[in-house]
Order: sequence, then structure tokens, then C-alpha cells
Amino acid sequence: MALPPVIYEDATLLAFDKPSGMPVAPDRRNKTRENLMALVHDRFGPGVGNVHRLDADTSGVLVCARTKAALDFLSGQFQAKTADKVYHALVVGAPAEDEFVVELALCADENRPDLIRVVKKQGQESVTRYRVLERFKGFAWLECRPLTGRTHQIRVHLAASGLPILNDTFYGDDTRLLLSSLKRGYKGRAEERPLISRLALHASELTVLHPETRAGVTLRAPLPNEFGVALKYLRRFGTA
Repeated sequence: MALPPVIYEDATLLAFDKPSGMPVAPDRRNKTRENLMALVHDRFGPGVGNVHRLDADTSGVLVCARTKAALDFLSGQFQAKTADKVYHALVVGAPAEDEFVVELALCADENRPDLIRVVKKQGQESVTRYRVLERFKGFAWLECRPLTGRTHQIRVHLAASGLPILNDTFYGDDTRLLLSSLKRGYKGRAEERPLISRLALHASELTVLHPETRAGVTLRAPLPNEFGVALKYLRRFGTA
């Protein structure tokens, strides 16, 4: 797999548009699996560090620091919850409200450590704000703003709200988005493929203070092409 597109670069910062399916760091169970940081180190040297993480199946903005001072400054913003993160997700279901907040404590699942579950006690505080951008038959297009940065936070919060992200193999269901289910008289069902075949979650924007100028900088990753195609068909055939 090639190094993902660079969406920002200067003397202290690097930002990439990470594809779905690529882990940021080495996989503990599969050491041979290609990961973003190995590719980054090959191209830019071993001194580059990743400031934050994205799930392997989530695409979008991933920021790295080229100096230790920059890494400390940027990491501090994530720890202080001042980094402004914007994700977009296509979910299965219909939110009751156009804007809502999910505040549920999370912790690792004791029986399946790779998964996260909601708990009432002794979990990590987790808060996500959601806004419905568009509604379709059986689906909704959401803007997601996590105020905390827990593992799988957006995914678990949506699943717990009865709105699993499309194609979430951990927390969702087996719903598929097919053109035949939207368009009457669609031909070619035998060889039909889903409009989106990966986790329908994308890290679209990240705003941080620059480690040198201290000015705000917003980094953006365009929506993956299959998201745009799916939204086009949903808008055309999937409205109520």
C-alpha cells in the first residue's frame, strides 16, 4: 500500500488523508500488516510521531509531528480536549432529533478486549455531539463532533443510540446500502455490490493551534469517492 496523500506539510507538521483499512500503528496480532507510521518513517524519517489515532477502518485526517516540541504541543491539545474534530457518518436508522448529545461512559470489554462497551460505573467519560445533515429512507447522514477521544467512541455512542454506522462489523448490523433497494426497476441484481462497502465513518476536519505560529489551522480530508456516489443516489432515490 502506498503512502496516503499528504494534505498538509511544513517544517513541524504533516497531515495525511488515511484510507480505510490501514492501521495507524503496527497491529499487535499481525506484525506484518502494513501501517501508516511505517510508511511515514520510510519517507520522512524515524523522528516523525503520530499525534493521535484513527481506527483502522476509519478514513480521514491524521496528523503527525516532525519535532518533539511539536509533538508535545499538539498532543497537549488532544489531552486538554481543545482540538476540534469533525467526522461524518452514514448511519442506519432515523434520529429522533436533528441535534443530540450522547454522554455515556466507556471501557474495554473484558470478554473481547478489542471491543468497547458502555458502562454505568468506573468507565471513561465520553461525550459526542451529533447533528443530522440529511435524512433518507432508513439512513441518516450525520456530522459527529467528539469532545473526548476514546477508542471507538463515535461508533459505540451511535450504536447505543440505536443508530449504528453502516458496515460497522463490531457494533452494527448486516444492513447493506444497495442501489436496487433505492431505485425501482434496477437491473443487475445478480452482480450488484453495495454502494459503500467499508465502515461509513470519515474524519473530515481537524482544527488545532499550530506549534510554531500558535494560530489555528484547519486540516481537511475530502469525502471518499464512494461516499459521494452513495449520497448522490440517496438524494435522488432515497428521500421520503
